[in-house]
Amino acid sequence: MSIADFESAVVLSSRLSIEPLITRHAAILFEGLSDPAAYRYIPQDPPASMDALRARYRKLEGRRSPDASEAWLNWALIGHDGRAHGYVQATIQLASREAWIAYFVFTSSQQCGYATEALRTLLPALQEVYGIGRFHAEIDTRNIASIRLAESLGFECVRRVDHADAFKGAVSDEFHYALARV
Repeated sequence: MSIADFESAVVLSSRLSIEPLITRHAAILFEGLSDPAAYRYIPQDPPASMDALRARYRKLEGRRSPDASEAWLNWALIGHDGRAHGYVQATIQLASREAWIAYFVFTSSQQCGYATEALRTLLPALQEVYGIGRFHAEIDTRNIASIRLAESLGFECVRRVDHADAFKGAVSDEFHYALARV
């Protein structure tokens, strides 16, 4: 499959349509993204408005960084019943063929395996289409569920960064995880 075909393709898993994120997804993701509890371990806050979310997604539709050195891939996780569960991201450094992954699962959909299912589907495809040799994930040390998810996919902790960030009145330490092959 070509890169262009992959970047525009909906990928199916057993319970999900993993859809390339476009502006229209703002309407179905906004409610789940508006829950402040879902942002406990990340420095972002809920979107300020539907218009702000649409504007962000419009920028992401190009799927490339301004200098074209990175692919910015984002997918909405939509259940086969039409219910939204969150999103998955992959930032690919095209020259080094390394990818950084992230995932955001709505509070109401957490602990149901949606991110695991999406990543088990996407990681091999990313490896095949882009020739990814190494995947990375940066996880707040307090986020036990995310740590377990990464480890279940075969990621290994390669380092700890103390005081990696400060947000929401607390200092965040991070684990950096890596996966050499899918």
